[in-house]
Amino acid sequence: MKKLTYTSLIILISIFIFQNFVPRANEDSVLRSAQAFLNSLNENQLDKATFSLADEERYNWNFTPVPRQGLPIKEMTDAQQEAAFSLMRASLSAEGYEKAQQVRELEEILRGVEGRSPDDTYRDPDNYYFTVFGKPAHDEAWGWRFEGHHISLNFSSVSDEIVSVTPTFFGSNPAKVPSGPRKGWRILEPEEDLGRALVKSLSQEQQKTALIAEEAYPDIVTSNDKVANISKMEGLAYSQMTQEQQEQLIQLIEVYYSVHKPEIAKEAMLRIKKAGLENIRFAWAGSYEVGDKHYYRIHGPGFVIEYDNTQNDANHIHTVIRDMEKDFGEDILSKHYEEAHN
Repeated sequence: MKKLTYTSLIILISIFIFQNFVPRANEDSVLRSAQAFLNSLNENQLDKATFSLADEERYNWNFTPVPRQGLPIKEMTDAQQEAAFSLMRASLSAEGYEKAQQVRELEEILRGVEGRSPDDTYRDPDNYYFTVFGKPAHDEAWGWRFEGHHISLNFSSVSDEIVSVTPTFFGSNPAKVPSGPRKGWRILEPEEDLGRALVKSLSQEQQKTALIAEEAYPDIVTSNDKVANISKMEGLAYSQMTQEQQEQLIQLIEVYYSVHKPEIAKEAMLRIKKAGLENIRFAWAGSYEVGDKHYYRIHGPGFVIEYDNTQNDANHIHTVIRDMEKDFGEDILSKHYEEAHN
């Protein structure tokens, strides 16, 4: 009996120590990962990788192959790359991290599709940039970005807490790999298939309301603007759907947020539900058929999700999540800065 009591006491003490003194796996992993990444860089690399939090570069986000600011993967050592990828893993869900790496992998495939040489740097999976804004530290506001062709992930933080994860952009070209060892591969398969399944489940009367244009828009409407702006709510309201269709819509929204940490995705869904599911609208433009150009939008109070597949004969997808209130963590970071310096 004494042995059992003693063992139990040791276990309880161990649990107490772990809960109160041992850093938890996710407690400050984003902060520590950012600090470790920056500490791995030399002076020249730091100069490329870092900007002040107030720098306008933080809003200069793009999803096309354009010149970028930051430190590209190709200029990092293996150890520095691992530190950079650790920051990604700390900031995304496992699914989100995998999807980001798959976007990079498509660059190699796109080289072949476009008939480019293996040495062509225009399509380069290592031509993706890490950029840190502000100083990652306890009680400090800061942010970071991972960006390249067809991806832009923007994180804003206070200490070790991520307070904003938008704009979140993922693209896929090709949307469906046409040939080679990865023939048929689709990294944005659920975004396409669930969206189409929802619109095709609608009755003719519902489709008349959901369809906002006979021809699909040539790209996402919000583009890469600093502030997402869609002038009016269009499409079929959540309240006009059957229960099954409503469940499909929620599932589709969850697919987009699933790239982020579970607690962040959960918070986003709670905000959406609190604002009123009845206020969400689902809008479609273009054809309903596979292989044809199409676009859809999910628009609710404070947020918009866009999907577009029109380029390269409807085999080139762009998707984005925008938060009209929290993009770049603008309000939260400004409030923290004011409170910290008063």
